[in-house]
Amino acid sequence: MSSSLRCIANHPTITLVESYHTLKEIKQIHTQVLVNGLLNHPLFLGKFIASIALSHPHNITYSTQILNQSQNPNLFTLNTMIRAYSKTPTPHLGFQFYNQILRSNLSPDNYTFTFLIRTCAHLSSLDSGPAVHGTTLKRGFDSDPHVQSGLIHLYSELGSFHSSRSLFLEIRCPDLVTQTAMVSACAGSGHIEFARKLFDEMPHRDPIAWNAMIAGYSQCGQSREALNLFNLMQFEGTKVNEVTMVSVVSACAHLGALDQGRWVHVYIEKNKLPLTVTLGTALIDMYSKCGNMTRAMEVFLRMREKNVYTWSSLMGGLAMNGAGERCLDLFSLMKQEGILPNEVTFVSVLRGCSVAGLVEKGREHFNSMTRVYNLKPWPEHYGCMVDLYGRAGRLDDAINFINDMPIKPHVGAWGALLNACRIHKNIELGEFALGKIVELEVTNDGAYVLLSNIYADSRNWDGVSNVRKLMKVGGVRKEPGCSVIEVGGEVHEFFVGDKSHPRYGEIELKLGEISRKLRLAGYVANTNQVLFDIEEEEKEDALCRHSEKLAIAFGFISLGEGVPIRIVKNLRICRDCHDGTKMVSKVFNREIIVRDRNRFHHFKDGECSCMDFW
Repeated sequence: MSSSLRCIANHPTITLVESYHTLKEIKQIHTQVLVNGLLNHPLFLGKFIASIALSHPHNITYSTQILNQSQNPNLFTLNTMIRAYSKTPTPHLGFQFYNQILRSNLSPDNYTFTFLIRTCAHLSSLDSGPAVHGTTLKRGFDSDPHVQSGLIHLYSELGSFHSSRSLFLEIRCPDLVTQTAMVSACAGSGHIEFARKLFDEMPHRDPIAWNAMIAGYSQCGQSREALNLFNLMQFEGTKVNEVTMVSVVSACAHLGALDQGRWVHVYIEKNKLPLTVTLGTALIDMYSKCGNMTRAMEVFLRMREKNVYTWSSLMGGLAMNGAGERCLDLFSLMKQEGILPNEVTFVSVLRGCSVAGLVEKGREHFNSMTRVYNLKPWPEHYGCMVDLYGRAGRLDDAINFINDMPIKPHVGAWGALLNACRIHKNIELGEFALGKIVELEVTNDGAYVLLSNIYADSRNWDGVSNVRKLMKVGGVRKEPGCSVIEVGGEVHEFFVGDKSHPRYGEIELKLGEISRKLRLAGYVANTNQVLFDIEEEEKEDALCRHSEKLAIAFGFISLGEGVPIRIVKNLRICRDCHDGTKMVSKVFNREIIVRDRNRFHHFKDGECSCMDFW
């Protein structure tokens, strides 16, 4: 390139455009370059259009207008427009520039197809994707590393992992870009073991590969592996970024690992990572799922920029932790700030109404979705409404609401009704709800257990036996209870009846002490929901081995005096464990926080935040 052409390509005007923000400022610069005749140079034209389209995607229409007024744009310019549109909500508009390349007798290059493939991936199109792939083969660009990695990503987005894998295996010597793309494709589609194998075999691993693996572990529920890999990433000195930390924070949220979550938050601050909307919202979600709404609120107040998901996340956390009224207050404040609610917001709002017992307010908000905000309710919203009626004991309203739903009632709605039947001991309606659930999900073990508990609470042992027979015939197995507690940054898992913990001897002694003190305080174990064909003393012993009780006992022997005991349980907490934990919080003057499958239970002074409805 000659010195004059190089000067044109690196003209200071380009840097000026990239630093400006408003369309008015860009138009002023456009006027100047028109007067100076700079747009007559194809190289400058391409750079000028690229700087607008890529640096200011909201002004991409203006860059298109400039292109349409120019004569004979070069390949770089047209490629840039394909690339720019691939990042917008309307990526398909990029195809017009590919057609323009063909009409102009220009020859598309590897960049053209890299950007077209990216466009197809964003479209998730089963038609255009394979068609573009076929064109790359015809034109001989299928061996280009960027094209190859793009195709691997494309087929992953289309849900065809086998196609991604076949493409990868056909490459003789995959480079870092292609290897990283394959790791991302595997991790993103749940083929996490194959992804880890590829990852471990990579001679060089860039931050993208690390982030893909950590995100993959986090998304498929293997949160401990995600945190272990993050520790290894630090040990190897790989630079972390916002993407890394969002996945790590999400893993802490899933585990309910507050100590690790706090450490990660400090790490973010020490490394001076900006508190972006995405990262801030992830931190709010983490603190909420760890039962610490004070810290969640602190993060929220410190964020300079918030979007609807930030507000919705905090509202959802308040509702999940039993603060329904505060959730609704925040909703009012959000609307005052001029932020329009979306579907996610209303899930949080309706849950807030449910935990606060505000039936009429909930109906009002549900109706406003369509009437005021033109939002179509999701199945989750219908489930929240059934839960709202059920919590208030209005079972007739709940079943009428289900019957009037404009969509086919889903498992969530019938499950909410069945749970209400358990609370209000309505056997007949509970049997009906279970039948509907089994029609939709024959192996839904939680539903069978709920109905069994309804029978057991009524001492209907024939009903309990029938439920167990149904489960046996249908091959339905109850998921074993598992409770997780974090101590000193280390996560400990307990399963029902588990005796494998290295400190189990101490745990058993503490369980005995807890039982004795509860008896002295007048507590009688609720043994109805335990096997009815064993002696009463054996039933109490079985209840003592529930996973959350093991975790609570471990919390007593391993945490400092007065430190809240925080537990995450994979199933709904049973009646005896719930009532027993209320009594423990009073007798031992200890705050205990349990996050079960449905919601949080904050036990303090003999009371629970769920007000005995869960």
